[in-house]
Amino acid sequence: MLHRSPADATASVPGAAAASMAPGVGGVEPAVTLDQVPRWSDPDQRLYAPSSSSSPTAGRAAAGRDGGSEPAASAFLSFSDPLTGDDGGTPGGGRGGASRFPVDHEINSRIYIWRGHPWNLEVDAVVNSTNESLDESHSSPGLHAAAGSGLAEECSTSGGCRTGMAKMTNAYDLPARKVIHTVGPKYAVKYHTAAENALSHCYRSCLELLIENGLESIAMGCIYTEAKNYPREPAAHVAIRTVRRFLEKQKSKIAGVVFCTISSSDTEIYKRLLPLYFPRDRQEEEIAVSKLPADVGDENGETVIDERKIRIRPLPAGAVEKTATTPIDLPFDSGVASKRVLDSYLDPSFMSLIKDPDLRRKEQWEKSAQAQKGFNYAKLLGYGDLGCPSLSAAEEYSLHSRYLAKAISLNLSEIAEMKIIYRGGVDSEGRPVMVVVGAHFLLRCLDLERFVLHVVKVITN
Repeated sequence: MLHRSPADATASVPGAAAASMAPGVGGVEPAVTLDQVPRWSDPDQRLYAPSSSSSPTAGRAAAGRDGGSEPAASAFLSFSDPLTGDDGGTPGGGRGGASRFPVDHEINSRIYIWRGHPWNLEVDAVVNSTNESLDESHSSPGLHAAAGSGLAEECSTSGGCRTGMAKMTNAYDLPARKVIHTVGPKYAVKYHTAAENALSHCYRSCLELLIENGLESIAMGCIYTEAKNYPREPAAHVAIRTVRRFLEKQKSKIAGVVFCTISSSDTEIYKRLLPLYFPRDRQEEEIAVSKLPADVGDENGETVIDERKIRIRPLPAGAVEKTATTPIDLPFDSGVASKRVLDSYLDPSFMSLIKDPDLRRKEQWEKSAQAQKGFNYAKLLGYGDLGCPSLSAAEEYSLHSRYLAKAISLNLSEIAEMKIIYRGGVDSEGRPVMVVVGAHFLLRCLDLERFVLHVVKVITN
């Protein structure tokens, strides 16, 4: 990008746009604020002026007849209009129907596009595409040179990052406040859907991390890299639509998202695809309906796999009764073979398999609750079978009274000093709540019978 002063950039928006599209020429570049970055919704970013004409091409032709000149954005975009090219359909054609990405001027005002690396942008966070070890050699070009040695040292002690996830570090010498590192997926045609969803998760993780840390602006380069064989245009679709879906839910928390492109081919791709997901007027929205891919993902921008959807449907009315009364259609009419088949249908082990699992679980709960009804001191002391019936109220009261009388008559101070159990208050029904400190429960040094007496005494007092 060309060297320019903030005054020059703010004096002429088209000039700032042209400067932003020029590649870096070496040396230390000045910090560029978000206000100096071309905004997607700015009028000079359009290839044509919105009009009531049937097509933008006609509008440009009319402007030429009136003696007007091409917009200043022609210096910014040196390729054909993406919405009126020969590679797409016409408004109302193709898939048609309602737009899946309607015009939203509030969202569009948060989108910026920048030709060059994001390292000299004065934003809250910049994104670094790296590997799982956050190695300097696999990071985005120019990042570590611009940030200084401190960034590499912090990355080496951060514990790495998994594919599709993001991790934040300090920005050190960069104008930005933070660096968000993310790991893009490797691409293979056989695992296209998995790679697409992992890439979508990369962008969404970066945006989520931005919000979690109270930050509002972010500059994102192309996370997909040629080293991982990800096709450029399909990856751009994923990136742009993921950001669009995220802003639909969180636009009040994000001030700006800057798409940074380094090569002219990436710039051309983004300028061709941005109108599909961020249409700036009704005309772009209508044309985008026929040009959008058939699969634009779910509400998060991820690809939907119908086979993996969880489908829960209620049973039709009377299904249970119908199943119970339906006669068994045996494969044989009579004889010994028929009897063997019938026996296999009526085998108890087979019948237990087809029993309603919810009903079996309910029966188990009822049996367990019945066995545990009331507090059985015999179980606590280790007497009797654990499956024996619980004590009656009179037996329980008699046993408790005997143990309480014995506990009061003995000196149990050595048990109390171990601080194994103490009373922590009462519950909503006024019953005592006892707290047991497991670390103090030394079985080898403890007389269990004296401990039980101490428990009875503490609970009663």
